[in-house]
Amino acid sequence: QVQLVESGGGLVQPGGSLRLSCAASESLFSLYTMGWYRQTPGKEREMVARIGVTTRTASIIYADSVKGRFNISRDNAQRTVYLQMNSLTPEDTAVYYCRATIASSVYWGQGTQVTVSS
Repeated sequence: QVQLVESGGGLVQPGGSLRLSCAASESLFSLYTMGWYRQTPGKEREMVARIGVTTRTASIIYADSVKGRFNISRDNAQRTVYLQMNSLTPEDTAVYYCRATIASSVYWGQGTQVTVSS
């Protein structure tokens, strides 16, 4: 069982930035595809960004709504994936979840709240 712990959420003003972190317990972290998802009340959880087992550009995918503003990265030595969020808008307000996948196994973190408001 992979344990994922997110941190870094909070309240930020429009135009501001936040950096989310997700620390994994799995020693084979480098073999997992990692992703950030978000969910607001009454809506389905949506993919924000995903990074494959390598850090090559081709292994990184962003939702259209965050392209150019968000950046996903990973540090395999620290077993951590990051989401740098810039130019935040109220529409980015959501609970953000970290996800780890390998083969058919999927693991989720508990989520961290991000609120963008003046």
